[in-house]
Amino acid sequence: MAKLELIRNFCIIAHIDHGKSTLADRLLELTGTVAKRDLQEQLLDGMDLERERGITIKSHPVRMEYAAGDGNTYELNLIDTPGHVDFAYEVSRSLGACEGALLLIDATQGVQAQTVANVNLAFKQNLKVIPVINKIDLPAANLELCYEQMEEVLALPREEALCVSGKTGEGVKELLEAVVSRIPHPELLDIPGTAALIFDSNYDTYRGVVNYVRVKNGTFRRGTRIRLFNNGIESEVKEVGFFSPEMRAADELTAGSVGYLLPNLKSPSDTKMGDTITDVKDPCPEPLPGFKEVRPMVFSGIYPIDTADYEQLKASMGKLQLNDAAFLYQAETSAALGFGFRCGFLGLLHMEIIQERLRREYNCDIIATYPSVIYNVYMKSGEMIPVDNPVFLPDPSGIERIEEPIINCHIMIPSEYIGDVMNLVMSKRGICTNTVSVDARHVIITAEIPMHEILIDFHDKLKSMTRGYGSMDYEPAGYRADKLVKLDILVNGEPVDAFSSIVHTDMAYGRGRQLAERLKDVIPPQMFQIAIQAAVGGKVIARESIRAMRKDVLAKCYGGDITRKRKLLEKQKEGKKRMKQIGQVNIPQEAFVAVLKATETNS
Repeated sequence: MAKLELIRNFCIIAHIDHGKSTLADRLLELTGTVAKRDLQEQLLDGMDLERERGITIKSHPVRMEYAAGDGNTYELNLIDTPGHVDFAYEVSRSLGACEGALLLIDATQGVQAQTVANVNLAFKQNLKVIPVINKIDLPAANLELCYEQMEEVLALPREEALCVSGKTGEGVKELLEAVVSRIPHPELLDIPGTAALIFDSNYDTYRGVVNYVRVKNGTFRRGTRIRLFNNGIESEVKEVGFFSPEMRAADELTAGSVGYLLPNLKSPSDTKMGDTITDVKDPCPEPLPGFKEVRPMVFSGIYPIDTADYEQLKASMGKLQLNDAAFLYQAETSAALGFGFRCGFLGLLHMEIIQERLRREYNCDIIATYPSVIYNVYMKSGEMIPVDNPVFLPDPSGIERIEEPIINCHIMIPSEYIGDVMNLVMSKRGICTNTVSVDARHVIITAEIPMHEILIDFHDKLKSMTRGYGSMDYEPAGYRADKLVKLDILVNGEPVDAFSSIVHTDMAYGRGRQLAERLKDVIPPQMFQIAIQAAVGGKVIARESIRAMRKDVLAKCYGGDITRKRKLLEKQKEGKKRMKQIGQVNIPQEAFVAVLKATETNS
């Protein structure tokens, strides 16, 4: 184990798709951590989904040995972090395990919204930030713009910036020297006892829970009796080690090191990200700061398309939760879709990834209902009920007010699109609170927007109207009361719970009309006329009708008086009326899939 003075712990932070994983590949190659024959692109991104989308979903630590120019060999612990806003807590925990951060800026795009958010997180943790301009080998690279934005937006002097290319390896050697010389070595805490921070955890089918830790004080060895601060659980350590980049067992983990710890725990819910581990024989008096429970922000129902697959879906979700503690689910039933689960996610990207993993890794054919957020419903009796599913909204007569979650959204765009983006924010019931010019060509708009409004297509519209140059970042900003109502869809007089949603009064009519029109196209005609209605409370606000399939009863009636034809038509009319009283409309599964998919893409 290296001395404290020869250890450097750092992470790479950046906006999504600015080249973090590619730069990590070059660092692994240059330090000889991975043999040339084993190198592959985005080595630290283990999931197919991460490689395919070019995003990091889970943080990956790795230890590198580097022989520096001063003659010493340093232990460099790199933690590759996710860039997307949904995983901000994971980024903050990874930063808590480091003393320094490499801030990556794309030479072709400059500073983006998420760059600003991640820099602020790093400054809050008092980390040494080294600005790195990546992708300098591209013809579209604009170094002057990057320098200008660094000084204006991030308040970092241009002299500190390093220029590298993660693809070609240019400037990476100088970057490693800067890590050694500029990032401070870890220091012991001024509290007694042994302590380590859990910055991530994983689940291995054969070995149980694997905790990724940064040791702050003391030493952990095999056989050490440990205690978790969050729940007081005690356990014995089966193995300690480090990542290189695969797991490699070691004799001990000393203060300042980053590695893994295998306690004798079988349930992943026993450990929480950000928790503190201490030695039972040499305990620290208080937990390390910064721990908080991760709470889901977005909820959606996930149902198997074939009801016979329910048990398989249940088992798949259980396995998925083992490796993603932020994903929550509980069983629920829908009159329309049968048995399924109510699932909670950190955000939209997280929801998309979980659904994609269920389809790919576990071969589940699933359908997801319209996503919603948690509303605080205040009753006239003074009671407050949290509602994450529109079906459970209480009777409107007993509701005093409904509060919805609001987010503070920071949108960075080229100046020429400012009018379009402001119109987009206002169309989503948002309020623009501030506009700051970053440089001659870019502005940052700060807006307060109800979270429900950005769930489906806000990010896509922002990207398309700014030709891909717009970027956004958001954080929760509490709750605000508004005129919200439950929109029900009735088919033949019966409400269909899968299509229920909570909407703003002003938007209820448009959304109701849109859903009714879509359903009219996908529900097949029956033997009687079907009414599709959108209703708020007891009031119908939109209606479409599906015509009845008719038998030509006049075909056998040729010639004669008109009364003969009328008599046959009246007889048919009576039969239709009687059929309607006892008839039920079975909405086919394909109709649900078609409408919910269309809602996701076009709403």
